[in-house]
Amino acid sequence: MERDAEATKRRLIDAATKEFAAYGIAGARVDRIAADAKSNKAQIYHYFGSKDALFDAAFSDMARGTVDDVPIDAHDLPEYAGRLYDSYERRPWVRRLVTWYLLERADGSQGLVEAVVESNSAKVAAIAQAQRDGALDDAFSAAEVLGLVVHVSLLWAVSLPEYLAVLGPIDDARRRQIVVDAVRRLIG
Repeated sequence: MERDAEATKRRLIDAATKEFAAYGIAGARVDRIAADAKSNKAQIYHYFGSKDALFDAAFSDMARGTVDDVPIDAHDLPEYAGRLYDSYERRPWVRRLVTWYLLERADGSQGLVEAVVESNSAKVAAIAQAQRDGALDDAFSAAEVLGLVVHVSLLWAVSLPEYLAVLGPIDDARRRQIVVDAVRRLIG
């Protein structure tokens, strides 16, 4: 029975991730999530309590998946940024989920997603250690370095079409190389 419950939760999180990425928190519908998961709305409320809690579970799952997919290497942040870029390209729904989160939860009124706080704290600690070891410049704090690396890796995902039109054609390999080179120059 426990395995069935875990399988149901997994299907609900997977379906919720798709739904939230497509429609955001406010636009997502639990009936569509339940149907896609081959479950029912009662199961959503039983396992997660609310649509917001289901979003938190889906967002936490995405964060853990990103950490597993792209573990930080504080001694090679340029390549870490490149691997983050690769991950965002392979999983475009991550960018959409993050965008909806920023649009609908940026005020923090729903509280912080603990899995994301833990992930960021561990990354900041790794960067701080690399700075103490002399492997990284300390012109920026470890938290500032992490923010810069993550945001540079998202450069192309958040670029306006008008900027891309001015830039002209650029292939995926060049986009990735720009991310890696920018972080390399940024951290000295």
